[in-house]
Amino acid sequence: MSTPKIAIIVGSTRPERFADTAVEWFHGIAATYDEAAFEVVDLRDYPLPFFDETAPVAAKPPEHEVAKKWEAKLAEFDGFVFSVAEYNHGMTAVLKNALDYAYQAWSRKPVAFLGYGGVGGARAVEQVRMVTSQLQMAPLSGGVAITMPEMMAVGKGEKQLSDYDYLNDAAKATLDDLLWWTKALKSAREAS
Repeated sequence: MSTPKIAIIVGSTRPERFADTAVEWFHGIAATYDEAAFEVVDLRDYPLPFFDETAPVAAKPPEHEVAKKWEAKLAEFDGFVFSVAEYNHGMTAVLKNALDYAYQAWSRKPVAFLGYGGVGGARAVEQVRMVTSQLQMAPLSGGVAITMPEMMAVGKGEKQLSDYDYLNDAAKATLDDLLWWTKALKSAREAS
């Protein structure tokens, strides 16, 4: 079995997003793992229109050129981590749109979550879990939840995410679980 590839998808495109801080920290921890190759994939690099295909992509491949590039990029990966910002108790519109623009590339692959917001992005992560289940993904039950106090301290320059041992521990536990599922599902996909 070849080395699994895992994408860390930046799920917000706002100019002043916290996602950059969270993803850089998480990617730094992920880079210490030899069992997989990790790549940050930024939704800013895939300016998808609001979903306007003639049919769901589960039934027909997307026609929009950026959507074709998006699905081709996703097909390179064996597992995913989504950074999930919580806006008004929900996921970002750009993340939902990106989820809707692919199907085969998501199917039978695990996904973990790096949530942030008022309650660690928990409400938004739960919404993303429901959507990923429908996309035939394997959403992991654990994850990282960065709450508002940590975000505020980091935003003011008083702390770094790496200063919080419980966040470092959650990231490592998430990566351990994700790597197990990535290897298991990659092996199963290759065998079928």
